[in-house]
Amino acid sequence: MGRDCAWAFAVGGGICRLGEALRTGYLAAGHTLTDAAALTSVTLVALSAAATALGWYQKLAARAGAGTLVPITGFANAVVSPAIEFKAEGLVTGAAARMFTIAGPVLVYGAVASALWGAVWYLLRPWVAA
Repeated sequence: MGRDCAWAFAVGGGICRLGEALRTGYLAAGHTLTDAAALTSVTLVALSAAATALGWYQKLAARAGAGTLVPITGFANAVVSPAIEFKAEGLVTGAAARMFTIAGPVLVYGAVASALWGAVWYLLRPWVAA
């Protein structure tokens, strides 16, 4: 179990290190901090989607376990995997309908939680700022 945890940590850290290298590269190319962050996210999602489509992400996840659940790459994998699996059923009723079977609840609960936190913060802000 210790070896599995170390491997998951190393893979997750490697994905994060790749993200940091991308961000640093975008900053060195002259992009603003905001643009570099956005470009880094887009690049990580695209790389994860491509790796999923090629079957590489699943092989890595089989060995690294939770290390591949780094939020942005794991989320991209969760959206792309069902879309690829059900593409034979058609673009609308297969890929499009199934692509959010795993990621859909995450989006819904994330949106609801952020809206609730925003409402709580809006109501508490006068007392917190004082």
